Amino acid sequence: MAAQTPSHSEEAALSLTQAVVTASPGPLLLLDGDFNVVAASTSFSRAFAVDGEAANGRPLSSLGAGEWAMPELRSLLQAANKASSPIEACEIELQRAGQEPRHLVIHAERLEYLDLENRRLLVTVSDVTDARADQALMDDVLQQNLVLLQEVRHRVGNSLQIVASVLLQNARKTQSEETRGHLLDSHNRVMSVAALERQLASTGDGELELGTYFRNLCSSMAAAMIGDSKQLSLVVTGPGGVVDARLSVSLGLIVTELVINALKYAFPEGRTGTITVGCDFRNANWSLSVTDDGIGMPDPALARPGLGTSIVQALARQLAASVTIEPADPGTRVVITHTQIALVKDNREQKPRIQRSRG
Repeated sequence: MAAQTPSHSEEAALSLTQAVVTASPGPLLLLDGDFNVVAASTSFSRAFAVDGEAANGRPLSSLGAGEWAMPELRSLLQAANKASSPIEACEIELQRAGQEPRHLVIHAERLEYLDLENRRLLVTVSDVTDARADQALMDDVLQQNLVLLQEVRHRVGNSLQIVASVLLQNARKTQSEETRGHLLDSHNRVMSVAALERQLASTGDGELELGTYFRNLCSSMAAAMIGDSKQLSLVVTGPGGVVDARLSVSLGLIVTELVINALKYAFPEGRTGTITVGCDFRNANWSLSVTDDGIGMPDPALARPGLGTSIVQALARQLAASVTIEPADPGTRVVITHTQIALVKDNREQKPRIQRSRG
């Protein structure tokens, strides 16, 4: 059967479609069902050095020096030709002799219109080469800043280590028990921040794994404050968790204060025992505990809040967390808890609940 000659109205419609595509401000192609070029926009011809008029009727894969004959592009066109709805665009790299590669995002969509026998594909081409180059430059700058931040944290950690060493030396030289105690407390507070800075310098991503951090921190405190590991031990338990660096600073200081408190008051007269730091963090719901198996809680009537208690209270308030002190049978357990519901409470309601204190 001889092919039907297109009617005047069909020719007019095709001519109008070609004119619309040609005038498009962006790179645009109209293809038939065999992926031959029906029309190419002037912007496409200009951007990719293609003769638009000469391209009409030719396969897309033959344009230029054959650089459009890409398997991934053909796969995209085949998928679009069969699909009844738009499919996701794909990014390809256009290689042309003597020129830098271009990164293109190509979207192909089958047109739905009355002439079902003649399929048409509308192909849009976006050149994202400059955007990718800008992103790569930003990534390079970010990486350089990250390296610089790691170096700064490393130096800060070293400086804090020196300060802590000086405090420890002075504590050993002084004859005053009270002064020695204050210097040792200050030493451990500085060591807490120094351990944090060293670990942040090693991770470099602004987040910190608490299990490792607490183990390093407790190891430093044990070396400085526990003379005989057979008498007293300091251990870390629990699944831990990854938290933001800003949160880890407060958590490290809380652990430091609670461990110092337990070492001071839970094991008088050379008693043996264990201090356990437990951490369980699941996003906004987390708990941190410090438990000892010492002599237990003092008489509430005789207990007076000390500096350590004030520090823990202030830090817990900043974290919108509650503080509970309870008997551990034997010993004492201090638990700092934060739950998701605490995020929606008014700040005035976020005062930590400290039931009893002994130091």
